[in-house]
Amino acid sequence: MKRATERYDTIALLGACALFLSTLEFLIPKPIPFMRLGLANLPILVSLSFLSPGEILLLTFVKILGQGLINGTLFSYVFLFSAAGSAASALVMMGTYRLFGGRMTLTGVSVLGALASNCVQLLISRYLIFGEGAWLLAPPFLIIGTASSIILGLFAERFAETSRWIAGQRKGAA
Repeated sequence: MKRATERYDTIALLGACALFLSTLEFLIPKPIPFMRLGLANLPILVSLSFLSPGEILLLTFVKILGQGLINGTLFSYVFLFSAAGSAASALVMMGTYRLFGGRMTLTGVSVLGALASNCVQLLISRYLIFGEGAWLLAPPFLIIGTASSIILGLFAERFAETSRWIAGQRKGAA
């Protein structure tokens, strides 16, 4: 029982970090309403090595729902973009990390997650909002997403290497 409580505490802490980062990111002006840097994905990225797939999905759900509530977008198309992008990103990052493990850096995992998120969001924007014009958004959207995911991945790698908290989480998960 204590073990399960500790896991939920960890998920709650990481969820709070994701929501804090999401709130900071919300303050950054965006040229397109659903375009984000992906800062709130950082807790998901660093948790890949010590949370189970179900726990990562729960963390992703907390992030998605919390972002919608905090940003006031819960019943809007922006929430749909955020939810679809976050889900795609989490699934791809989880699958990539599980498949390649230590053979791929967190930067590579981050880039693949960002590409999945961006592609899903571009598809949704093409079919629900912008039509064929959505493809005009693709180059800057993908460039910004890739650049920010590289920076986030590098930060996640450094944090994962130096954090005693993460080392303790990994030890507890083993």
